[in-house]
Amino acid sequence: QVQLVESGGGLVQPGDSLRLSCVFSGLAFSIYDMGWYRQAPGKQRELVAAISSGGSTNYADSVSGRFTISRDNAKNTVYLRMHSLKPEDTAAYYCNAGRLRITYWGQGTQVTVSS
Repeated sequence: QVQLVESGGGLVQPGDSLRLSCVFSGLAFSIYDMGWYRQAPGKQRELVAAISSGGSTNYADSVSGRFTISRDNAKNTVYLRMHSLKPEDTAAYYCNAGRLRITYWGQGTQVTVSS
């Protein structure tokens, strides 16, 4: 059974940086496609960034150039480094692992950007 545990969220000011981490517990992390999603109050969950098992990445237009997703297969961990944070980045951030038609979610970590 796969478990995902996110960490690194918090309250920051506009322009600050944060790094989110997601630790994958289970077998064969390296063959999973990984992603970070976010959900703000009253809004649908949206894809922020994704990294394939092969290392290819893609980003939402709203974060491209500010956020970087990466993975460390030796540590079973995926990261989301966020720079130049804006109030509109405020949301609960969720880690996702997917392979074929199987998907797993973490419990989320809150990021609040406010002055």
